[in-house]
Amino acid sequence: MTDPNPAESTTPEPVAVTDSPKTRARPRKPAPKAAANSAPTEAVTPESAAPKPPRRPVLDPTEAKLIAERRQIVRRRPYFGRQARGRYFRIGRDESWRRPRGLQSKQRRHYGYRPEIVSIGYRSPALVRGRTPTGFRPVLVRNSSEMERLDRERDAAVIARTVGTRRRLILEEVARKLGVHVLNPIVRTEPEAST
Repeated sequence: MTDPNPAESTTPEPVAVTDSPKTRARPRKPAPKAAANSAPTEAVTPESAAPKPPRRPVLDPTEAKLIAERRQIVRRRPYFGRQARGRYFRIGRDESWRRPRGLQSKQRRHYGYRPEIVSIGYRSPALVRGRTPTGFRPVLVRNSSEMERLDRERDAAVIARTVGTRRRLILEEVARKLGVHVLNPIVRTEPEAST
């Protein structure tokens, strides 16, 4: 028998649940305004068109090969633990290396179950020793004249710890204008735009 009134059918209508955070509709982002309608608020000046600091230095092929080789050497380098570091807490927490000198020392005699001893074979290649992982040469900078002497394609500035906050901000601005990479910048949040 068919239902004479199809408007009053027995099948329930689907109900949207809006209380759950998973089913809650997300507000749409406003569409971007057309660039043709908006006028530029600020003309491009030489200061705003400062060169960006390079993310990677300019390396010759030999240096690039040695940087990659150094990465492998560092990856394979063992942890050089002092003798009896597991026995005494004061030795275990100390990161300084001291060579074992005892006549019966198993570490000095290179027994396999003892930690490795520091030796020259674990060292990085001399040409790239002391460089950053990307290959920059870190150069200590104390004032703007030292900053201007840097080669922006190979050197990266390390602002000295004796420089105060006010002069450090000035040096970071000079570095930004020159396009020099700073390895230890002050982490600053962007100022809020006042409306």
